Amino acid sequence: MNFTANYKTELLKALEALDLERVEQAIQWFREAREAGRQIFVCGNGGSASTASHFACDMVKGAGYQREKRFRLMALTDSLPTLTAYSNDVGYEVVFEEQLKNFARPGDLVLAISGSGNSPNVVRAIEYAHSIGCRSIALTGRDGGKLGRLAQLNIQAGVPHMGRIEDAHMIVCHMIAYAFMEEQ
Repeated sequence: MNFTANYKTELLKALEALDLERVEQAIQWFREAREAGRQIFVCGNGGSASTASHFACDMVKGAGYQREKRFRLMALTDSLPTLTAYSNDVGYEVVFEEQLKNFARPGDLVLAISGSGNSPNVVRAIEYAHSIGCRSIALTGRDGGKLGRLAQLNIQAGVPHMGRIEDAHMIVCHMIAYAFMEEQ
């Protein structure tokens, strides 16, 4: 089998292994947050930062434009000056936690994305979120890492290949976003 066919085969296996009941639960939590006017925060590193930003765009514009009910959602990955200031002056491990200290309130929702599940800044964000009474959802890979064990709802792409983990995370994000974009 050639490389591309093998990649596709392995990606389909990873997608088949996703727990869709957990994705449905995440959709419900997003719906509840929207209905209650709660803030939703999304964070991740590297490719997961791009997924967080893409998801924020889908939810804010795609699931909001010309709709009465809108999401109060922001990607903590999107303020480059804030990220670099904390990274330079304090440490990269606090870049998301410190932003949550400014904005998060009890009852808000935090979606943390980490392929390894062990990114210290993402783990710290969830630890802080729990300390003030936020709900937490994680998108993880491999064995879920620390993040998977901490999050109240972990949606795990349990494969070792980072590319396929990130592919699965983007598809989960599209499942969530399109549940709202296509609702009548």
